[in-house]
Amino acid sequence: MITSSTEQIDDSKLDITLRPQTFSEYVGQEKVKNNLNILIKAAKKRVEPIEHVLLYGPAGLGKTTLAHIIARETGANIRPTSGPAIEKVGDLGSILTNLSDGDILFIDEIHRLNKLIEEVLYPAMEDFKLDIIIGKGPSAKTLQLDLPRFTLIGATTRLGSISSPLRNRFGVIHRLDFYEDEDIEKIIHRSSKILEIPIDSAGAKTISRSSRRTPRVANRLLKRVRDFTQVENCDTITEELSRRAFANLEIDKLGLEPTDRHILETIIKKFGGGPVGIQTLATATMEEIETIEDVYEPYLIQIGFLARTPRGRVATELAYKHLGIPDNRDQDKLF
Repeated sequence: MITSSTEQIDDSKLDITLRPQTFSEYVGQEKVKNNLNILIKAAKKRVEPIEHVLLYGPAGLGKTTLAHIIARETGANIRPTSGPAIEKVGDLGSILTNLSDGDILFIDEIHRLNKLIEEVLYPAMEDFKLDIIIGKGPSAKTLQLDLPRFTLIGATTRLGSISSPLRNRFGVIHRLDFYEDEDIEKIIHRSSKILEIPIDSAGAKTISRSSRRTPRVANRLLKRVRDFTQVENCDTITEELSRRAFANLEIDKLGLEPTDRHILETIIKKFGGGPVGIQTLATATMEEIETIEDVYEPYLIQIGFLARTPRGRVATELAYKHLGIPDNRDQDKLF
């Protein structure tokens, strides 16, 4: 899925190439940036590491980028990993004992840590201690090791999936929101310069409107439009070239792909517009529940095409209009 906000195989190299290196280069999320700036400056005055930071919000909005900027602004080394990559307590112990004072441990998808590993993190985050159990049964002993004073930065798309004890150990928690079109346009212009492909204002606006208000999607679309432009032997990305490229990719003016439309049409045509339960919707569309919840729903809800209700998902009047389907429902009975 081209407009998916989740990271794909081809994204890693592109993300590194286009990733902002400083807060001044990082477009958008002004309140988050300002608060992080204050946090860093205050910690520098006290000559101590910054507090543990938790960043949450939909995928592709720049949580990983912010973690790297924080490390660069504080002059700290960053050790990136992810929740699924830490399978055993020993894996976490190895990572923690190899950190140095002031280092930053970045855990992406931190909500996917298992509970045993979370329990090891509690004393590590709070007291900078690592408890190791030696032996089994009645003869087991606990050995406590001192850890360097590190900072943990966690990133998650599912704040509610993080246990309260772990969440409460973060001194700073910030939510990243979807971007405004104007900020996405700035990101596109910046990225086009790095990619050495000129783009006019109309072309940037067209890509921005289809980027699902997400920088990762904007950069991915820019790359695809760049390919189309070069194949057409043109020097500059224009509105016309962007529209033609999106037509080939089956992406509409709001960034919806066939799967987005299929989900909405399924709710409308098979379930009368809803409400329909997520399990039933997943079965009807042949998509996984997690994929619908993490990839498709956030943007459809953000633009007002989909609503979550206690009884299930509901397609809104805006969705009907966008798809060109008459809405003859009694709105009072839907929610």
